[in-house]
Amino acid sequence: MAKLEINMLEGSIWDKVLKFAVPLAMTSIMQQLFNAADVAIVGQFVGKEALAAVGANGIVINLMLNLMVGLSIGANVVCANFLGAGNYLRLTKAVHTSMLIAFLCGIFLAVFGVSFGREILILIDTPPEILDAAELYLQILMGGVPTLLLYNFGSALLRSKGDTRRPLYAMLASGCINVSMNLFFVLALQMGVEGVAIATVIATTCSACLILYWLHGEEGPMRLQPGRLAIDGNVLKHIAKIGLPAGLQGMVFSFSNIIIQIAINNLGAEYIAASAIALNFEFAAFFILSSFSQAATTFVGQNFGAKNIPRCRQIMRWCVGMNFFITGIICLLISIFAPYFAAIYTTDASVIEYAVLRIRYILTFECLNVIIETCSGGMRGVGHSLYPAVACFLGVCVFRVIYIYTIFAAEPVFHVLMAVYPISWVFTIFLIIGAYFHVFNKLERAMPPALGK
Repeated sequence: MAKLEINMLEGSIWDKVLKFAVPLAMTSIMQQLFNAADVAIVGQFVGKEALAAVGANGIVINLMLNLMVGLSIGANVVCANFLGAGNYLRLTKAVHTSMLIAFLCGIFLAVFGVSFGREILILIDTPPEILDAAELYLQILMGGVPTLLLYNFGSALLRSKGDTRRPLYAMLASGCINVSMNLFFVLALQMGVEGVAIATVIATTCSACLILYWLHGEEGPMRLQPGRLAIDGNVLKHIAKIGLPAGLQGMVFSFSNIIIQIAINNLGAEYIAASAIALNFEFAAFFILSSFSQAATTFVGQNFGAKNIPRCRQIMRWCVGMNFFITGIICLLISIFAPYFAAIYTTDASVIEYAVLRIRYILTFECLNVIIETCSGGMRGVGHSLYPAVACFLGVCVFRVIYIYTIFAAEPVFHVLMAVYPISWVFTIFLIIGAYFHVFNKLERAMPPALGK
């Protein structure tokens, strides 16, 4: 499958970054569309209680999986480093360590989620009338977490050599199976939330099987061989060093968003509905900017392994510039036509007004987040994952909590609450940029120039 790989160590950069980022962004957007189809099927054919039961699990599942997503980023960086350095023995160890970690962590989360799902849902004040349905949905979904993590980690390994197309193909197949199974279980078999959860697990299992099949069919050091599955201590240490801070950074964002959502809930139903509409467009913009951030992680990771820091800097300039330009144009168009987009979801004038306000407050300044995410990705690529995690903890989590309980508490209106996003991004940018130049200047002084590059 050499044609699916990208030579990140030589030649032009911008076209290869696009070749990497576009399928990755499409994968995330398609996943979001398929998730929206799930919600629509539940809402249309099962009822609002079932819809609420599914929705009540979103925060729980995100928090439980964020750390694992971070570890998959760690696996991606470690494999990219070994690939760039030409250290194929350690690359093979990294592949097998990563996939075994994915499976074992998946088993642990599955047991934990099934055993304590009800207690967790009670802890986040899930309404009693939907608690049983929410618990059933969570238990079935958590039972499928091992296959979800195998897909995530396997996709991360393929991305480490530039292959973002096969994870997209697996996601497309999974999404089509998911929607088909949803309709079958809900309409033909008259099942409720359990039908939707079972369909999701089946679809995820199919995507994981595709990824495992492709990895097993790889030639060379990235070939997955069941007999070689073992955890290498040194590799695990490197994955954890990068992955744990990245996962904690994701959890920090989730936690701060929970605090903001609580504030929105206290404002009333119109604001909740408006935020739900706006989130669809925010996710789309974030998926695009995140794809360039992951490109920065992988491209920088390989070139850092090859000890080519000047090329790492060139990659960062291209990733930031292209991300800023493409994300900026898309966000500008969404902001301009926000009233028309919001009207797709509702005819309520006040909900449309507040949705437009949120879209424009956030997406107008989304380019600030481009700098945060892309520089964070570059630092992860060279093995410094803790700096962006600390910066985001201070600039996003701590700042937003203080803002909500002081400034917003003094003037509890929607536009004041929405202002927390761009203000916290500005604060975080100073921390991220300072950390970025500290890391790369230090590396450039410490590392000899690459030969033959």
